[in-house]
Amino acid sequence: MKAIIHSILALGLVAAALGIAAPPAGASDKQVARGKYIVSFNGCTDCHTPGHFLGKEDPTRYLAGSDVGFFVPGLGVFVGPNLTNDKETGLGNWTVKQIVTALQTGVCPDGRILAPVMPWHGFANMTKADATAVATYLKSLPPISHKVAGPFGPDEKVTSFVMTVLPADVFNNLPKPPSK
Repeated sequence: MKAIIHSILALGLVAAALGIAAPPAGASDKQVARGKYIVSFNGCTDCHTPGHFLGKEDPTRYLAGSDVGFFVPGLGVFVGPNLTNDKETGLGNWTVKQIVTALQTGVCPDGRILAPVMPWHGFANMTKADATAVATYLKSLPPISHKVAGPFGPDEKVTSFVMTVLPADVFNNLPKPPSK
């Protein structure tokens, strides 16, 4: 029995040393798996994993925040933040309930509203159980320290690659490249 306890403690120390996060207290493996499933088909990696929009997603920084910002006219540039459990640069200080609230209402714990490029309006239609599964999964991710750039106001100098969101009439009137 003593050997089993020592083995369990050793595994816990190894997991902690490797940065492997444990699911939040009360979370089931089934709930974490459901959250992972929802995150995977909702395209969360698109905006929250470095390299995705540049054609070379970095699997070592899965959901650790983007390196590409979205320009929204009149509002500025927004970069997908770190969703890992890192306390300094990610969601490590957020509770499951706070993540669910942000997903379903767009309101962060500090009262800020999520950037308009974050599709929380669509996520608001998730069941509470599914939103909780997503939050539980995010809380189970190992912390990865990655501070993303921004957000940048409309008059601030941007320091990241930017994707621009333009109305169709503006896009259609952009200068065309010369034809060959």
